[in-house]
Amino acid sequence: MASLAKTISQNQPVPTKLTHHVNNLPVFSRNLCYSRTGSFGEMRFIRSCGRTEALIDSSAQLSDVPLLSCSEAIERIKSTQANQKSKQQFLAMYSSIFGGITTDPAAMVIPMDDHMVHRGHGVFDTAAICDGYLYELDQHLDRIIRSASMAKIQLPFDRESLRRILIQTVSASKCRKGSLRYWLSAGVGDFQLSPVGCHQSTFYVIVIQDDSPFVSKGVKVITSSIPIKPPQFGTVKSVNYLPNVLSKMEAEETGAFAAIWLDGEGFIAEGPNMNVAFVTKERLLLMPQFDKILSGCTAKRVLTLAKALVREGKLHGIKVGNVTVEEGKKAEEMILLGSGVLVRPVVQWDEQVIGNGKEGPVAQALLDLILEDMQSGPPTVRVAVPY
Repeated sequence: MASLAKTISQNQPVPTKLTHHVNNLPVFSRNLCYSRTGSFGEMRFIRSCGRTEALIDSSAQLSDVPLLSCSEAIERIKSTQANQKSKQQFLAMYSSIFGGITTDPAAMVIPMDDHMVHRGHGVFDTAAICDGYLYELDQHLDRIIRSASMAKIQLPFDRESLRRILIQTVSASKCRKGSLRYWLSAGVGDFQLSPVGCHQSTFYVIVIQDDSPFVSKGVKVITSSIPIKPPQFGTVKSVNYLPNVLSKMEAEETGAFAAIWLDGEGFIAEGPNMNVAFVTKERLLLMPQFDKILSGCTAKRVLTLAKALVREGKLHGIKVGNVTVEEGKKAEEMILLGSGVLVRPVVQWDEQVIGNGKEGPVAQALLDLILEDMQSGPPTVRVAVPY
């Protein structure tokens, strides 16, 4: 350390420059200059596709980094949150770390040594809050327990205790419209790869108020170039969502809403956080099977509710199986399904217009059925919250 301090204290520039492009990837150029006073100045550039852009041009004193007390850190968190604008409000959080519920957003934090943070060893799930009811709570709870088992995460509590914590957290939040999200992690303890040093698995719950209306306007999708997760990981709802994020960003960069994954055999798989379905010209509802992708709770509920459309003659049948890209792009309707979008029609996939390029009647009918189910469905899908 002494020799390092001596080296840094010498008033000599220490240039580090990367000047090559590799496979058209962004390349950073960096110049650092250390002084005897402990200050440094830095100018970084990014060069990509023939462009050069300055990212940072700043100087700061190393001694300016403050050492904060716990109360000072919390006050800074509150100040930062006060300046952030978001449509979502975080109303309550449960943490098994402190064994209770807080309604102070500044306290809604998790430890850095939680293996879910630095190793991605965690799973999660969600449930919609609609007019004081939790929609498909038990279906989502069963799924996170399956995911935890596949991720080799032991439950910190039994199923009934987890369920009770979820309902009580929503009750404490007073939220009547929004979403409930919750995580099971390998736990806290160290920064190693293996969870052997974790004291116990952890459970986190957060209630998010979101008054944004569900949108039924048709969207455009593209075929994703991001590799799909292999079935062992694709069937687990883990926190490892980097492929999903990159796929969503890829779509947004082209002006599309989402990108559709194909499986290893070239069949249609799923979107980044939603399932996909099709209505053929013969009025058959097609949906890819769930053996290689995440088993969507909303998609499975749609399969049940769609039977009413068969009885009414609006559909001639329902089929779950392999769906080719050709079948998908020639369909009369294409539909995205998920707890975030509910039922969202697709009017264009890549350069192919779907059907007549407008929102289809089956998509609208399925959305109506889901919304009705959320408002007045059976007790198997609606759990009342005791506020």
